[in-house]
Amino acid sequence: MNWSYHADLGPLWPYVFILIAGFVATDCWRWAGVFLGNSISEDSELFVWVRAVASALVAGVIAKVVLFPQGSLAQAHVALRIGAIGAGYAVFFLTGRRFVPGIIVAEAILIGGMLAGL
Repeated sequence: MNWSYHADLGPLWPYVFILIAGFVATDCWRWAGVFLGNSISEDSELFVWVRAVASALVAGVIAKVVLFPQGSLAQAHVALRIGAIGAGYAVFFLTGRRFVPGIIVAEAILIGGMLAGL
């Protein structure tokens, strides 16, 4: 009897391994956050720090995507990318901090600009 993972799953074994490893690696932190988050006050210094770090990570990823894009987004001029983000940001605040209209406007400007050859 062959007990290797290759025998039972065939060519799918790497994907199954990634799925299981990804689930275990992320869900243990999610569950820890659920249990620990209930006992931490939203006004505590720890919670404020965690929120600030999370916001900084999101801002950093967005800045990297806008300033150093990969793939087809790299074909759009940097002014178009920054303008689309600025317009989406303005719509976000003008609609009472609703993110869906801001995302739609930013995407529409970006797609429209790329189709127009800007």
